[in-house]
Amino acid sequence: MSTTTRVLTGITTTGTPHLGNYVGAIRPSVAASKRSGVHSFYFLADLHGLIKCPEPGRIQRSTLEIAASWLAAGLDPQRVVFYRQSDIVEIPELTWLLTCVTGKGLLNRAHAYKAAMDRNEQAGADADADVTAGLFMYPVLMAADILIFNAHQVPVGRDQVQHLEMTRDIAQRFNNLYGEHFVLPEAVIEEDVATLPGLDGRKMSKSYDNTIALFGSRAQLQKQIATIVTDSRAPGEPKETDGSALFQIYQAFATPAETAAFRQAFADGISWGSAKEQLFERLDQELAPMRARYDALLADPGAIEAVLKEGAVKARQLATPLMTRLRQAVGLRPLDSGGAAAAGDAAAAAADGPPRAAAPSFKQYRERDGRFYFKLVDSQGSLLMQSRGFDSPKDAGKVIADFQARGAAALATHAALLEAVSGVGASELAPALELLSRQE
Repeated sequence: MSTTTRVLTGITTTGTPHLGNYVGAIRPSVAASKRSGVHSFYFLADLHGLIKCPEPGRIQRSTLEIAASWLAAGLDPQRVVFYRQSDIVEIPELTWLLTCVTGKGLLNRAHAYKAAMDRNEQAGADADADVTAGLFMYPVLMAADILIFNAHQVPVGRDQVQHLEMTRDIAQRFNNLYGEHFVLPEAVIEEDVATLPGLDGRKMSKSYDNTIALFGSRAQLQKQIATIVTDSRAPGEPKETDGSALFQIYQAFATPAETAAFRQAFADGISWGSAKEQLFERLDQELAPMRARYDALLADPGAIEAVLKEGAVKARQLATPLMTRLRQAVGLRPLDSGGAAAAGDAAAAAADGPPRAAAPSFKQYRERDGRFYFKLVDSQGSLLMQSRGFDSPKDAGKVIADFQARGAAALATHAALLEAVSGVGASELAPALELLSRQE
């Protein structure tokens, strides 16, 4: 395991997969799971599902359908660790340990929580109206999902990068307090993941009600494809491929040669009816074998349950020993081992010398505006410094390096590049920067 990269992916159990989910997540993940040197973890995030969906039947049905979809698409449970989140009892236990070291200020800045507060403010409601503690604590549960297996990499979209940063912050805080127990995971940003258009040309999404079912019947697939929105060009008129949802969906499934031929057919004026028929036949060619496996799996829920239980056994073989060490580290120890443990702690403290103050740390990131930023946070996750946007990460890194080298002396040089932080002035910043520069 020391030379293996652990990669973890979670799938929330609140819906039925559609064609866009297959192209954007399921198909590339199944392919990635077959790479050598990778130990892949795939889990059904049913505990996360409870945050969004208070419908027990829907949670159970979605868990069944999503598990069946991944297995039908070729995920090999013998090659990967495929499990249900709620079967790993160590995850909620670790969530609590991490909760006890996570600053509330860190969670206050989570995008999902802030978005909920913004919606309430726009509606004239109380800022926390209908905001559950589950939504607020979501980043900590996600951190536990990742850290319980010390995953090295987590493939995410840009909207999830902040949660990976928070996971790293939480892990670092725990390591500072209790020793080096956690790997700091890296976000693998999926820049090249395909995004399929839906029936109306917008992104395929359940929220737009424009999806094509992944494993609907052959008749349902043909009926849905027939409703894809096209323009009014008649048979014989050349048709544009750019902006054509029909062409983009075909391209996501076709070989380069097939795509070139379809493109030529557009230029030659293929009728929309014929184009839709070609798309249907190409999709059904890939989906039909998987559809048969999916239907067989749905008809035998016990077989899926057995796969998930077996995955849970494999997952807990890793999670249980780590959790045992973590309980010991934080002091949740048998009483008859207290003397030895206390002596061991004292000896370790003496060997390390006088305790050092936990240093603040810089975090560099990219926002949705495409610009690069950095912030300085203390050991509790509270914000001390916030930069303005930079055109490149290199520019931001140079300023960070100067602060790390010169400490508070660099404040005057870079004042124009910083935003004001409420409640934080030079008197709070200077000691933090000096501590940072001494420990660099």
